[in-house]
Amino acid sequence: MRATVLLACLLLAGAAVGCSTEKSYDDIVADCTQALKDRADGDKAKPTDCEGVKDEDYTALLMSQVLDDNGWTDENGDVDMGEILEDSTTTP
Repeated sequence: MRATVLLACLLLAGAAVGCSTEKSYDDIVADCTQALKDRADGDKAKPTDCEGVKDEDYTALLMSQVLDDNGWTDENGDVDMGEILEDSTTTP
């Protein structure tokens, strides 16, 4: 009887842990990245999906999105200095 009760308690505890709805930090960062991609042009507010992202990580995500939005990255996602310099020397 004691073993059955103990086994039932362990199964319930395992089920409670397995049903946790808390997101991992990686999931929060992924949601933030998508929110930055989806936000309207000119919107400077920090998306609510980015709450919980460390300031340093948010800054890096934001800068990455700015580079993408301006077309300053190549097809591999690397910064294309030629594009940045081309934009800086174009006459308005």
